[in-house]
Amino acid sequence: MLEKQPLTPDVLVVDLDHTLLRSDMLLESFWAAFSADWSTPFRAARAIAQGRSALKRALAQRALIDVETLPYDERVVDYVRRWREGGGRTALVTACDHEIASRIAAHLGIFDEVHGSDGILNLKGPNKATFLADRFGAGKFAYMGDAAADLPVWQAAGRAITVNLPRGLRARVEAIDPEAEHLVTGTGSMKPYLKALRPHQWLKNILVFLPMLTAHHFQMPAFVQSLGAFVAFSLIASSVYVANDLLDLKSDRVHPRKCRRPFASGDVPIAHGGVMLAALIGIGTLVSVLLGWPFVAAMVAYFIITTAYSLALKRRAIIDICTLAGLYTMRIVAGAVATGIPLSAWLLAFSAFFFFSLAAIKRQAELIDGAARGELQSVGRGYCVGDLPIVAMMATASGYVSILVMALYVSSPKVAELYSQPIILGGICCVLFYWISRIVLLTHRGHMHDDPVVFAARDRISQICAVAVLAFAVGGMML
Repeated sequence: MLEKQPLTPDVLVVDLDHTLLRSDMLLESFWAAFSADWSTPFRAARAIAQGRSALKRALAQRALIDVETLPYDERVVDYVRRWREGGGRTALVTACDHEIASRIAAHLGIFDEVHGSDGILNLKGPNKATFLADRFGAGKFAYMGDAAADLPVWQAAGRAITVNLPRGLRARVEAIDPEAEHLVTGTGSMKPYLKALRPHQWLKNILVFLPMLTAHHFQMPAFVQSLGAFVAFSLIASSVYVANDLLDLKSDRVHPRKCRRPFASGDVPIAHGGVMLAALIGIGTLVSVLLGWPFVAAMVAYFIITTAYSLALKRRAIIDICTLAGLYTMRIVAGAVATGIPLSAWLLAFSAFFFFSLAAIKRQAELIDGAARGELQSVGRGYCVGDLPIVAMMATASGYVSILVMALYVSSPKVAELYSQPIILGGICCVLFYWISRIVLLTHRGHMHDDPVVFAARDRISQICAVAVLAFAVGGMML
């Protein structure tokens, strides 16, 4: 229960970033602008030379921020609302650019006035303290903030209210105001950070073991090298997922499920996302170097393509599907590079068609999901609902072609060198024919709510199919 609001002071001044909002508007603006224009980092570098306030104004003018979907701290919003209903006045005073702050205040409708940085003066720390003392009078306002930068403001305020303040800073605030009120609205759990890495997506990186398995190189060195490639890919892939979530904040927040992602929901601060991104890339690069420079080159290529996908290619119809299929295949290529095992043309041809099918199924699922919500255009993608039949046709046709490649491989002279009973491998074609047909049908019915690979890992029928494929492969080799 929150404490009863006092009669004095009459004015409650509220900070925005990490106080009223479970995010940082400077970083929100940066990533929103970066998502729309890849040159944003260079423009930001030029703007920062004129000061932090100028940077905020430049980003605010380029970013398309949907204030209605921002992750507000509902307990803080309720606190401000009850203060106002009790007869007190409220003011939103923030270092965020005034234009964005005004839109947020207008949306919430709980503030009597709003003040923000104006492109010249950065309304933070001592600047904010001076501004508030001049406007309301020293000691005649209560201030709600969240960081060490607010200490000068609390010194000028008549009452201190903190939000999710670290324990060490609480003591400093209490030295200023022994009656300071501390609101704790966060959980402090590490689960959202782990969720942001999307460890369930690491399943895709098992593809790096395929060159070793299909060539029957079962020696320990090949396994260790493949395992290293798996670790490197998992780290780099997680960095890409973090970057993609930061770039997709706007579209994720209007999605019924993606809005619960850690950055979109505010469970993980955007500033921490940047640190996670750098750490994952750094550690992933170190592991890659241990596997040799050719593998480093493969990882650099993967990172460049995934970055291009996040910034632009995912909005291009067909190109996005081709890119996703290529990224799956690159995992196989990286596994071959890490182990030094020559790549089979059969494996490359099969993977190209098979993963094009899965990528098309993923787009088909998104379109069907959007159509169910009444959306005619896929948000952040280059498709509309009318494209559904074409996308479904591509998914089915490409999947069937991958089975044809598999059937031709089974009947080729090459397979006799690796399998004593190649005819048994024909069973794999039958399983894949059933599985692809079933996945396309389930997607058409609106039952595909995740990435097809992740769906398969959780789906009992798909698990049975995987065991059957493995049994046919072992049977063809051992019998």
